[in-house]
Amino acid sequence: MSPQLTLQTPLQIPPEEIPIYLQQLWSSDQTGNAGSNTFCLLVWQPSWLEQQLVRTGKINGPIIGSHRQEIIYAARKFVLEGNLPHSTTPFDKSITTALGNKEGSTSAEDLRGQHINSAISALQPRRLITLAPTLDPNQNLQTMVAAYCPLPEDGANKAACGDVVVLRGHINSLTEGLDIIKPLLPDELPSWLWWNSNLDEVPDLFDQLAISQRRLIIDTALGEPGRCLGLLHSRIKTGQAVNDLNWLRLRNWRETLAMVFDPPQRRDALNHVSQLDIDIEGNHPVQGLLLAAWLADRLNWKFQSSNTFKDGSIQAIFKRSDNTPIQFRLMPLPIGNPSIHPGQLVGVRMICKPSAEKEVCVILGSETGECMRLEAGGMARMELLEEMVPIQSNPVEKDVARLLSSSRGNTSPLLAASSPIALNLFNSSSADN
Repeated sequence: MSPQLTLQTPLQIPPEEIPIYLQQLWSSDQTGNAGSNTFCLLVWQPSWLEQQLVRTGKINGPIIGSHRQEIIYAARKFVLEGNLPHSTTPFDKSITTALGNKEGSTSAEDLRGQHINSAISALQPRRLITLAPTLDPNQNLQTMVAAYCPLPEDGANKAACGDVVVLRGHINSLTEGLDIIKPLLPDELPSWLWWNSNLDEVPDLFDQLAISQRRLIIDTALGEPGRCLGLLHSRIKTGQAVNDLNWLRLRNWRETLAMVFDPPQRRDALNHVSQLDIDIEGNHPVQGLLLAAWLADRLNWKFQSSNTFKDGSIQAIFKRSDNTPIQFRLMPLPIGNPSIHPGQLVGVRMICKPSAEKEVCVILGSETGECMRLEAGGMARMELLEEMVPIQSNPVEKDVARLLSSSRGNTSPLLAASSPIALNLFNSSSADN
């Protein structure tokens, strides 16, 4: 399914005239179509890496705002050219910063907001509002509007149309123009904010956009880990509907682990876990901590203490309901050519000791090499259970579409229960250093 463009080139309209223009656009006497009655999506889409790659001539325009392969390939190539660590993920801030220090003035057409991924357009959104900040500090606010009708793949059903609104300019000018957004989001329709960027940047702007009645889509793999976990927990605590793409990518790991212990003869082993080891790519621990927190919540483990070591590993102690300690270790691995998602899980090992004669070792790995690594260290005497976890490399837009299609008006209870434990693991380990 290929991305789709708006039906027309967006019209540049003064901000104060946009609500009236949209009313006229969907009045029945003009089009016979009142527009789709689904949801509105507000997107923060800076695409800093793509803009810098275009500016320095490393890729050609137009600027689209997607995580297409051309951008990923160019970023990985620059990691080698710029002598950055080979374990640097393609969308790491260090790449964008290094590119910002390079000369270049190549410009290209900016299609952010009107180049719509088909996985999202298939849901027939009522309105897409894109905030597209530019590198140019002198770029004043531009506001553009266009009608949009998604095209069904089979051509059989009539599509419900919507519209797109694009606000483009330097961050300062965008911030000054935020007042236009509220009247563009009808109260009768659910609205989502997709923060398609690092959670560290422009926190004041984030707070202005992420008001309580908007459902959030964030990615806790992007940003300083403490900020990511703190924001996740604080927003959930207020009752806001929070959807985390980093948590969504854990689904296969959680389902595979549950499947391993599903046979009745293995279920009792879960009451006798003595050790949990999690391996991740690079040094962003959030996904690994979320998985450990999910297990702790599901199995009623009580957190005791944790600390971080110089190599970036985190060690912690939980206690089972029978007061037996559980050793937990999260190990960062410097993997070359890593996933585009920082801190992606690559392996999990759980050791269960129902009795001295019967010990079970469960190993999940994203590849056979990781399974072999986790097998080392006295595992031969145990009953060994191994499973490969299928890692999906979906475009981020497809994952966002999965969340939008679920129409979840509240936070996943599993995520809500896991987030404070993960935050406590991280904060306690940081406080010890």
